[in-house]
Amino acid sequence: MSTALVIGANGFLGSHVTRQLVADGHDVRAMVRAGAKTVGIDDLAVRRYQGDIWDDDTLREAMTGCDDVYYCVVDARGWLRDAAPLFRTNVEGTRNVLDVAVGIPLRRFVFTSSYVTVGRRRGRRASEGDVIGTRGVTPYVRSRVQGEELVLRYARERGLPGVAMCVSTTYGSGDWGRTPHGAVIAGAALGKLPFVMGGIELEAVGVDDAARALILAAEKGRVGERYLISEKMISNADVARIAAEAAGVAPPARSIPLPVSYALAALGSAKSRLRGTDERLSLESLRLMRAEAPLDHSKAVRELGWQPRPVEESIAEAARFWVELRNAKQASRTQR
Repeated sequence: MSTALVIGANGFLGSHVTRQLVADGHDVRAMVRAGAKTVGIDDLAVRRYQGDIWDDDTLREAMTGCDDVYYCVVDARGWLRDAAPLFRTNVEGTRNVLDVAVGIPLRRFVFTSSYVTVGRRRGRRASEGDVIGTRGVTPYVRSRVQGEELVLRYARERGLPGVAMCVSTTYGSGDWGRTPHGAVIAGAALGKLPFVMGGIELEAVGVDDAARALILAAEKGRVGERYLISEKMISNADVARIAAEAAGVAPPARSIPLPVSYALAALGSAKSRLRGTDERLSLESLRLMRAEAPLDHSKAVRELGWQPRPVEESIAEAARFWVELRNAKQASRTQR
């Protein structure tokens, strides 16, 4: 078995990669920031390194002797009014890690990219060969594109054995940090989601299946290539309905039409400008939630042997996770 390092092992995807590597019998190292919430990996026998992506000494120590490095760090706050933190983490932070990695003999450097780096047009299925244009994209998308381009350029020019994994929206259990998309499932499963936003469709994949794709990429991925990791496109309303059904509660009774969602997003953008606040619902964040076209994941199936489950199963698992977590908290309070 190989020795693997997961950078960002405490995150939603990173924790699932770490868990699968341990279950597969690999020697696993986990790098996490000081003070990070690590409940997703606390029960695992892994060697921990404490530091961030700017800590060259810790990065070098953690990578030395590894076969594979899984980079699962991203600032996904696409709603930020000031986009500087996005570029600092997603571009400059990535560059810093790559500069350390090129000096270490690795088998693979598996980079967690995003499906937003793929160009999508209505009426056709997008693949890895589709390049996204630079006009009209949000700062978040630009930061993800630039980060991925760095990895692929280091693979071409500096010998980095890099593979870019363009992962779509992930659903599943163990979402301890309550991601924004996970919050929709939590709200529906706990009966606290008063409405859903109609007209919203996202490319989605189970987080366990996404983690398996990354591990397969370390074994079989071609250096300098990128792979689309998404199971299917699914509507926001269907996500909420599946979650509610899995939890045994009624689904949200109301749906907000898309024009109303745009009006609310415009108000959020105006509020952000006037008050200098970060508003999660803005025109830019709404644009991120609107898929332009479905994705073709056949390259990952063909070259990596990836076989994702229907994402509906992962959504149901996530709903049961939130219900079990609520019940455990209630039981704990009762015992006190």
